[in-house]
Amino acid sequence: MTKTGVMVCGHGSRSQAAVDEFAVVAERLRARFPDWPVEYGYLEFANPVIRDGLDSLRKQGCDQILAVPGMLFAAMHSKNDIPTVLNTYAANHGIEVRYGRELGVDPKMIAAAADRVRNAVDAANAEHGEVPLHQTCLVVIGRGASDPDANSNVSKITRMLWEGFGFGWAETGYSGVTFPLVEPCLEKAALLGFKRIIVFPYFLFTGILIDRIYGFTDQVAASHPDIQFVKAGYLNDHAKVIETFAARVTEQLGENPPPNCGICPFREQMLATGDGGHRHVSIAERAAAHPAMAAVPPPTCVLCKYRTEVLGFEAEVGAVQESHHHHVEGQGASAPGSNVADCTLCDSFCTGACRLVAAHSHHHHHHHHGDHDHSHDHDHGHHHHHAPYPHADHPLGPESVRKHMKSGG
Repeated sequence: MTKTGVMVCGHGSRSQAAVDEFAVVAERLRARFPDWPVEYGYLEFANPVIRDGLDSLRKQGCDQILAVPGMLFAAMHSKNDIPTVLNTYAANHGIEVRYGRELGVDPKMIAAAADRVRNAVDAANAEHGEVPLHQTCLVVIGRGASDPDANSNVSKITRMLWEGFGFGWAETGYSGVTFPLVEPCLEKAALLGFKRIIVFPYFLFTGILIDRIYGFTDQVAASHPDIQFVKAGYLNDHAKVIETFAARVTEQLGENPPPNCGICPFREQMLATGDGGHRHVSIAERAAAHPAMAAVPPPTCVLCKYRTEVLGFEAEVGAVQESHHHHVEGQGASAPGSNVADCTLCDSFCTGACRLVAAHSHHHHHHHHGDHDHSHDHDHGHHHHHAPYPHADHPLGPESVRKHMKSGG
């Protein structure tokens, strides 16, 4: 008989607090699936790594594993790294590992976000007096990625909250990679004339990037003392978040399971072999019955830059699917460089200035105390690399933090 297990695949962080919060989510999922073993693991930095969680499930007798990405939207990690790790493991051990969708734009996730924003508004009203929503600007800050589809989903969350509450205005910013970054986004919002600005990090867990968002919020607030800046809490283990995770697990066993990047038929895949080599899996070898091959592709695939030409990202169609993060697997949350005190570029919080340094160091993969704003033009012993982000020099993107570098630039 088939024994099913659940695997929650996290990104990983050098922030121990973030790692601890992710573990709590996995624990709460165990309560929802009392008949199935539930394990978790991380793509990079933290332990256990994804492979460890899969090992544990296999030792418990699981021969069917329902894996889900512990991520809000599908960008590089969801579309490349995690499916490669899972498919490599399945091939090496001869077990079935399915791969579910990211949390995505979902009514339950919007409800969780609304609770965090509502709590911030209520607390601000109680402390400072009520400010009408029409005189309040909402700023939603997302992770930021080199994938325009993922970035656009943050904007959709912003719009849903904006219209849902009836705020006077709303803006969307990002913590890294794309634009506008936190500081320029808040500076522009401050010019709009609103009495209050609610800054909401649309993130699952704490970490370096939450510190960055709140740090820049404090800096911009100090420059605009006439405006009330309010820092909302991130999503964390909100009940609706847990409910969405559970749905991403169970929908894999439904009559029409949603397509996922683990069986993408549009891309050749690179699997690591046990001897340190690589095995290419051609497009022809991958799942021919994938629903994305139908005349009308499913919504999850319509704007995938690896499947179709997306404006500005045309060169990435059909890029090889492979993992680019095995070299930072399991380094540990307390690894050297995991705090700002070790940084020669930043003061009280990580500004992301390391991305500017990394941009000039294409021969290696530069990581700065847990931040993931880095160049991916590193050598893995073969010729496949990520395409460069086409707007890396945008003045509202990473270049906007150059003025904060202690050593100039």
